[in-house]
Amino acid sequence: MAYLKPKDKSLYFLPLGGSGEIGMNLNLYGHKGKWLMVDCGMMFGGEYTPGVDLIFPDPAFIEDEKKHISGLVLTHGHEDHIGAVPYLWGRFRCPVYATAFTAELVKDKLNEVGLLDEVELIIVEPSQAYDIGPFGVTYVPLAHSIAEGHGIVIRTESGTIFHTGDWKLDANPIIGPACPADTLTQLGQEGVLALVGDSTNVFNPESSGSEADVQKNLIEVAKEQKNRVVITTFASNVARLETIGAVAKATGRSLALMGRSMHRVYNAGKATGYFKDFPPLVDEEHISDIPRDRILIACTGCQGEPRAAIARIARDEHKNVHLSPDDTVIFSSKIIPGNELVLGSLFNNLSSKKINVITEKDAFIHVSGHPGQADLKQMYEWVKPQTAIPVHGEARHLIRHAKFAREMGVKHTCVPKNGDIFEITVDGIHLVDEVPVGRLALDGKYISSVDDNAIVERRRAAVSGFITVSLILDDDGVLLAEPAVAMLGIPKGYDPVFQDTIIDAVETAIERLNARGLKSNRDIEETCRITIRRFCRTEIGKNPGVATLITYERDMDLE
Repeated sequence: MAYLKPKDKSLYFLPLGGSGEIGMNLNLYGHKGKWLMVDCGMMFGGEYTPGVDLIFPDPAFIEDEKKHISGLVLTHGHEDHIGAVPYLWGRFRCPVYATAFTAELVKDKLNEVGLLDEVELIIVEPSQAYDIGPFGVTYVPLAHSIAEGHGIVIRTESGTIFHTGDWKLDANPIIGPACPADTLTQLGQEGVLALVGDSTNVFNPESSGSEADVQKNLIEVAKEQKNRVVITTFASNVARLETIGAVAKATGRSLALMGRSMHRVYNAGKATGYFKDFPPLVDEEHISDIPRDRILIACTGCQGEPRAAIARIARDEHKNVHLSPDDTVIFSSKIIPGNELVLGSLFNNLSSKKINVITEKDAFIHVSGHPGQADLKQMYEWVKPQTAIPVHGEARHLIRHAKFAREMGVKHTCVPKNGDIFEITVDGIHLVDEVPVGRLALDGKYISSVDDNAIVERRRAAVSGFITVSLILDDDGVLLAEPAVAMLGIPKGYDPVFQDTIIDAVETAIERLNARGLKSNRDIEETCRITIRRFCRTEIGKNPGVATLITYERDMDLE
């Protein structure tokens, strides 16, 4: 970006992830020749990326600008805000700022990939001002569904930005302070050029509700259960873990935690001063030693993740826990859009075994960590920004948030998409440029584009199957043996007549190719691909992936 110069006092905003999607939050602020990065998150792979665990925003733009990055500021410890740090940090190598609990989670991730000693990780204190290049940064504590959620006040010579991060209003939070109304009111009185804010829950007209009310209701629900009780929730929800501890104590049950991420968050909380009044934990191996009416299990998998604890328990694949009729599983979580089918299957699997299933639709056992319209209204009344920039949401969320901000009297709004560069001024917000953006995939241990051929071919194979054809040729390209084929996931793929017909089609195609003169391996491979896919489209209505293996007589060991 050529016009980002040291003496230029213009203020720019550039999202590389998290605008037009929920997840992969990565936002940049440009001022006086420097960039400030806020969050570096990920999202999970889906059907479009088979075999891929994690998806990251492509940081190619800021990688090219890495010598101009003042720092990376992390708002809180959710994966969609910190999950890409261990995988992408090496591309921009800047100092990382976080509060103690978030830093503990990041340390664990960095240690796993061998970067703990390389990253300059600076632990910050809330409400204390830090100079990070030309940016004055102050963390403002806000309630969320994880410990130490913060909004970020970014002061520059051209004005003040309030980047909310993920937040909600909670007058009675289980952990952390209540929303600092006085601080936000004072911020509004000082003048806020723009609020860059969470849009996830904008369609909810009400306030998101209090964790204290969830705790009260979970205790009552658990008291009604006569046998074993399992509560599954988001592992990162420290307040909910505190609530589960309170449920165990109120119902006289021993408590066990299951799932690697559940233990990771618990350990990070213990290391930073949380869970001080938590009951002692039962080792997973000893759960079966405790009477069914005297055990409470907290575990991962509330979104139906197939490898998580509750899914393995439901399939009777867990080595330590097996549920019995009239046991109860409580899903203390939101059913995230897109997960309805997999969760419905999990609910049915449990119910078919006469296990009680209780979800947010049956009882008040979950509150969102994101602001409803009542919360947003209050925030806008406190902060009084001149401009509202909705982020952290799909297009429909951003459009509704922008409309809502205008209804609240905000003069200027926009609906950003990843890659848009906006200049923020006292006169409003202006789109001034656009940079290329994309998505990266963690495919095993390798990071590639989501459009990498390996993923495209895997996706094709998942839908239409895959055929491999092996050819043995002489130096003139003449077949020396009948082609051999191997098929995976192909209808009629084990039918000898079907296989013979494909082989005949390939032989004919190679003979025609030779009639026009000896061709390259690429020509032979393309001929086989077109021939096989055309045949399969006609015969079985499928368009499979095709691989061609070519061996020449001169390369064969005939001894």
